[in-house]
Amino acid sequence: MNDIVLEINSVTKKFGPVQALKNISLKIRKGRVHTLLGENGAGKSTLMKILAGIFPPSSGEIIYQGQHVAIKSPSESRKMGIAIIFQELSLSNNMTVAENIYANNEPSRFGLIDDRKMVSDCHRLLNDLAIPLDPHTLVGDMSMAQRQLVEIAKALSYPAEVVIMDEPTSSLSDNEAGILFAIIDKLKARGCAVIYISHRMEEIMQVSDDISVMRDGEYIATHAKNSTDINSLIAQMVGREMKNIYPPRLSNPPDDSLPDVIEVKNLCHSHYFHDVSFSVRPGEVLGFFGLVGSGRSDIMRALFGLVEYQGDILINGHPVKIKKPKDAIDRGIAFVTENRKEEGLVLMHDVNSNISHISFQFFSTSSGLIKYKEEYAKTCSAIRRMNIKVNDPHQLVSSLSGGNQQKIVLSKWLEKIPTILILDEPTRGVDVGAKFEIYNVIRDLSATGTAIILISSELPEVMALSDRLIVMRNKRIVREFSAIGLTQSDVMAAATGVN
Repeated sequence: MNDIVLEINSVTKKFGPVQALKNISLKIRKGRVHTLLGENGAGKSTLMKILAGIFPPSSGEIIYQGQHVAIKSPSESRKMGIAIIFQELSLSNNMTVAENIYANNEPSRFGLIDDRKMVSDCHRLLNDLAIPLDPHTLVGDMSMAQRQLVEIAKALSYPAEVVIMDEPTSSLSDNEAGILFAIIDKLKARGCAVIYISHRMEEIMQVSDDISVMRDGEYIATHAKNSTDINSLIAQMVGREMKNIYPPRLSNPPDDSLPDVIEVKNLCHSHYFHDVSFSVRPGEVLGFFGLVGSGRSDIMRALFGLVEYQGDILINGHPVKIKKPKDAIDRGIAFVTENRKEEGLVLMHDVNSNISHISFQFFSTSSGLIKYKEEYAKTCSAIRRMNIKVNDPHQLVSSLSGGNQQKIVLSKWLEKIPTILILDEPTRGVDVGAKFEIYNVIRDLSATGTAIILISSELPEVMALSDRLIVMRNKRIVREFSAIGLTQSDVMAAATGVN
């Protein structure tokens, strides 16, 4: 019996003069996880958007369940039985979990939305998927990880033979990722094919049955998971070997005798965090780790003036009150948010204006006019420094891959070197090559004396980059570790409360 549910034959996609895909061919089988691996800009998401009916292919053919098909719209793709979970969330913050999951697919009674049935159906779906969420909760009140679980449930609310998952764990901690992996096992048992996109190599080796590598819009190779290894896949993906993704620690560690750049004393909020105290010295990387809901991101939002707080913040020994982001920026604080789509970028503006978004005043005359040539030159320099893949500095940010968007978020804060840099999930949705570039930026900034606060749900990452590591649980700091000699089991025991 033929187990091929989807064939992609010689698919090409052009956007004007730019060729995003070049003769891609793949075979997707029932009951298996087929992972697509490649750097940001390799064409993975473009190919998935063709399958989702968002883009038409420029040439080539798609065969679905033995039939040649032309997928003309997302609704047509869904009706065929193709479900997609996008990397960037598509939820409405002012709607509940149930309303988001069944948006445009609400059960009705006598021509009106049947709210009771919608909530009942949502309960049943969430229970079936073992997702611990309340259908009545407003999405705007939820963490990024919880929103990602809603996005997963929304895609799976439709009957599906092929489920596409584009970076589904990028916002998830290990606990939530475990929920997702259990869902994948259920889908495989039902005979569904899963197309999986991720940059987390250990995760890929855990969930995949087949792995296809793409580079620069071209198909490179397909491997059975058991016939390959991480180093070989990375070499094919980036076109070169990468011996060690984490740059070595600085030969001269941060000086304990230096005064703190920032000191936080007894920071409190009635809902988000309680009695938080810590400090960061010049050139130090202070890591934060905790399970989803532990309060890490909310603390950083308070330091940047996005969340009200009680307690004291001292910068270079002087008490400050940060009521809004401008207060933080004026004091040398930069904040790379985990939610780049809503808080880090202006998606309908171009690369140039996004990179200059914070530093535009440095390129203006005394009369307030922008020096466009100088601004443009700085943008081009940032593109080269961060290896951002763009066709032109005036290209819309919304047209770029998620990893290249993340590089732009980081670049906009580096036009003027910050005194304090807060990085909240800085490598979310970023490929291994781009991660290495971001890690080197972190090392370079710490070497010049910038105090860095790093939040990451990837435990190996935060352990490898930090000088000290703070662990949070239940909105409080529960442990502080030196990163030297630290083990993952030590950190997880503190994060989960296991002795």
